[in-house]
Amino acid sequence: MIRHVVMWELHQPEDAPRFKALLDTCRALVPGMVEFEVATRSTALEANVDVMLVSCFADAAALAAYQHHPHHQAVAAQLAQWRRARHVLDCTTASCAQISPALP
Repeated sequence: MIRHVVMWELHQPEDAPRFKALLDTCRALVPGMVEFEVATRSTALEANVDVMLVSCFADAAALAAYQHHPHHQAVAAQLAQWRRARHVLDCTTASCAQISPALP
């Protein structure tokens, strides 16, 4: 399993809900996507970023299919204009929790 974690700092933190809504359109985009959750910063909790994606893929091929999918590419291009910084961690994991009930 490959865990794909991406965190963004936005130019305008108030854009986080729109950013999340657009990113959520990438849910269940490719076979092998096991987990997909987008979260936004809560003013009541500590945070250094405004939006976070935690996703998990069955293997590196599924992650690559997601990253190269035309819809994902179009969304990424739109989101790029809102971001100040992007941080990524891809790592292997023994298993992923099924936290996204909409995914098969």
